[in-house]
Formats: sequence, structure tokens, C-alpha cells
Amino acid sequence: MFDLHGRTALVTGAGQGIGAGIAAALSAQGAAVAVNDLVPDRAEAVAAGIAGAGGRAMAVPADVTDLDAVTRIVGDVESALGPVDVLVNNAGIPPGFVPTPFRDLPVAEWDKFIRLNLYGVLYGTKAVVDGMCERGWGRIVTISSDAARVGLPSGIALYGAGKAGAVGFSRHLAMELQGSGVTVNCLTLGLMARDEHDARRPPRPTTRLGRPDDVGAAVCWLASNEAEWVTGQTIAVNGGGNTK
Repeated sequence: MFDLHGRTALVTGAGQGIGAGIAAALSAQGAAVAVNDLVPDRAEAVAAGIAGAGGRAMAVPADVTDLDAVTRIVGDVESALGPVDVLVNNAGIPPGFVPTPFRDLPVAEWDKFIRLNLYGVLYGTKAVVDGMCERGWGRIVTISSDAARVGLPSGIALYGAGKAGAVGFSRHLAMELQGSGVTVNCLTLGLMARDEHDARRPPRPTTRLGRPDDVGAAVCWLASNEAEWVTGQTIAVNGGGNTK
């Protein structure tokens, strides 16, 4: 099940952490993977790791808040690996991100959260959706957050707003694409481990924090033929936490 041989996937923000885990999981299921990241060295390292494990991968560094850059890398991927069948909109943490209460966040800082978490999704989708529809098959998966649906007192209101905007867009797009063979879904993530030594309290009812491979497994399912009847959904991958 979830065989992705013959498919090409583009994962944004995949130079580390959750994105790198998603890229590795897609490759393990047989997909050729384009690894995007804002930092070229990170993208190259992840792509090299996938290739070293026997997969097909290429690095496509770019700023996903730049439509021209996104359009360019999609063209590069199609030339090297084939048409993009699976888009994973994962990029979402602005450089230098520090949780800050809304009242203390300068207006000049607002834009970066919306551009990355909403416009980054719009630009990636715009660059691939026509081709997917023409071929009659495609998967668009956006990595969101519990912050998109649950209020939290941790100083991430603008981040949550951008994530919520992407979820709303995805629901509407799924309806617009009905009958096209293209599905559109979101995953909302709970508390993820920063590293293997992260000692923060896990959400109940689980006994551990989330890992990149947890997210990768969910993405592989949504990217597969087996998930063709799943679209317009927002699925929580959060260990059972934030069930309000």
C-alpha cells in the first residue's frame, strides 16, 4: 500500500526537521523527491541523504514567498524528475521566529507570517495545480498546526492566523477541483519534539512528543492512490492533544 513509485513530489521547507522527515518518507515509498529550502546547504544535505539511501532526489532551494522563484523551481523539477504529482506545503517558520504576544509584535513583522504560511501555499499550489488537473491526478498536502484551530497563549497569533488561512483556502480549493483527480488536504500538527532529548511534557493521551516520521507517514497516505476519496479534510496529527 501507499506505493509512490513513478510519482514526483515537491516538499517545501524540507531542509531540516519535519520537512526532511516527509521527504525521506516519500522517497521510502518510491517517489522521486525535490527538496526545497530557503538555505541551499540544507536542501543539498537532505537530497544527498536520500540519494545515499538509494532514492532519487534533487535540491531546489528557493524562497517560497517569491512566486517567480517557485515557478522556476517547479520547472527545474519537471525537467529533472518529471511533472510534480505531489506538493507538500511544509515551509512555515519564518527565519528568526520568536513567539511574541500580538500586542508586542510590531506591525512591520506581521507580513512575514502571512506571506510564508498563506502566500507560500498559494504560490506553490498555483505553480503545480494546472498540470495536475491536465493529467487528471495530483495530491496537495499542506502542513498546518493546531494553532490554526485552537487558541493558545504562547505568542503565536499571527502564525496561527496564517495557518488558519491556508486551511480555509484548502477546503475551498478541494471543492473547486472536484472531479479533477486532484485532492487537497491539510494536516494540523501538535507538539513536535525539537530533538531526541526534548523533555517537554507530551500531550495526553500519548506518552511522547511527535516525530517527523509520524508526519511523513500521514503524508504518504494522503499522497497515495488509496487516499483518493479523502479531500477537503483537515486531519489532526497531534497524539490526541488539543481535541477541543
